Parts: sequence; structure tokens; C-alpha cells
Amino acid sequence: MKIKLTKQQKVYFVSDFHLGTPDPETSKKREDKIVKWLGEVENSAAAIFFVGDIFDFWFEYDKVIPKGFLRFLSKITQLRTKGIPLFFFTGNHDLWMKDYFTKELDIPVYHNPLSMEINDKRFLVGHGDGLGPGDRKYKLLKKFFSSKSCQWLFKWIHPDIGISIAQAWSKNSRLSNDLKNEDEFKGKEKEWLYQYCLEIESKLHFDYYIFGHRHLPLNLPLNDNATYFNLGEWVNQCYYGEFDGEVFHLRQYNGYALKSN
Repeated sequence: MKIKLTKQQKVYFVSDFHLGTPDPETSKKREDKIVKWLGEVENSAAAIFFVGDIFDFWFEYDKVIPKGFLRFLSKITQLRTKGIPLFFFTGNHDLWMKDYFTKELDIPVYHNPLSMEINDKRFLVGHGDGLGPGDRKYKLLKKFFSSKSCQWLFKWIHPDIGISIAQAWSKNSRLSNDLKNEDEFKGKEKEWLYQYCLEIESKLHFDYYIFGHRHLPLNLPLNDNATYFNLGEWVNQCYYGEFDGEVFHLRQYNGYALKSN
């Protein structure tokens, strides 16, 4: 994939909205903030990349999708009608996205990291779950949940029951991570995505590695010419990435203005 920016155009990267959590009221307030941010960046956006865990849970039955998120879905529909390219990546919470967005909104959905070139800079972009060393338990779970047999079995559960089970699982997973302080930086040697980027960089150069999943905004140089960025999350922090054609910036949105960080 190659993207060429004209003057004043930018490419935006954002992840981990976790729409739907922790309750409908709180989620709607966050959704309104997200829609407002999208409205502020749309005039300069050459493309927007949604880098996984946009929904706290998503499953596409043959004829049913999860209820809610109308404000967000309406906004991205408007952006596509305006001709702005959008790209979705699955995360560990919305792993079961299939072709609804592709067929209904002309938005491609990626399940693995994607390499691209924007102007003369090379990017590797993905959600980041299950990459790098460690986290063997999750890698086994992901392999199981990604299997066609698991998805086939789940679709026979009534949506009201299936989605309730998934939401309970998601909440339990989030509480477990909080207890283990998973969202704290513990040094580069234990930062699995950083280690993954180092391994890739030793074989193939990218200027920027852009990932989500960690819920922790990070800007970590790999060498003099390559940097790993993590996009953080929007439940509390509201970080996003912005590339202006020359430099990648990690920024924070406070709901009223675009704040550099």
C-alpha cells in the first residue's frame, strides 16, 4: 500500500476505543468524544487507520451485528461518503470482525500487521496482540478463538446470550489485567511489542512501527532511523497518531482542542 500526501494532508492512527465498556452511558459519552474528534480531523485526513479494539466486543452473525454504536457508525459512513479512505484492524476484543464493514461501508478489515509507504516513510501497522515473545496463554486462546470451528459453534448461541457471555469475559479479562498492572511500562526487555519490532527491524527496515493493544502511549526508538509507537487508549487517555508527511506525532485529544504530546 502506498499513500501520497498533498500539502496540509495528514494520516491519522487511533486504537482501543473499547466502545461498549464499562456501561452504555459511559460508552456513549466516549463515543460522542470520538465522533467530535473525527469531525475535527476529517478536513485534513488523507486516511484514518483504526488499529483494533474499536469495540469492546464484536461478532458478526450471519444476519445480526451488535446493537449500538450508531453515532460512530454514522460518522464513519459520512467519512466514506466524503471519499476518505478508512482502514480497520481487528484486535483481541473485536477479533470476530468479518466482512460487514467491507461490504456495507467499503472499509477493508485486516487481521494481521500491514506494511505500507506514506510519502517516503515505511510503516508497519497492526493491533499487536499475540506478537513478540511471552504471553503464551493468550496466544493459545487466540488460536482457539480464531478457529472457524469456534466461530461456527458460537454463532448458534442466541445473540442475547452470546453477547452477554462475551461482555462478561471481556470485563473479567480487563479486571485481570488491572490486577497484574499490565498497563504499566516495565522496561524495554519486557515490552513484547518492542521486542517484536526489534526482531522485524533486524530483518527489514521500517521507519515507524505503529501498534495499539497496550493501553499505554509509547514512543521508543529502536535505532537512529526506526521508532516504535503505541497509540494508548480512549477509555481514559485519548491518544492518537498523526503523520504529516515528514514526522509522526503522538498526540492527545482533550475534547476541545488538539493537544501535542
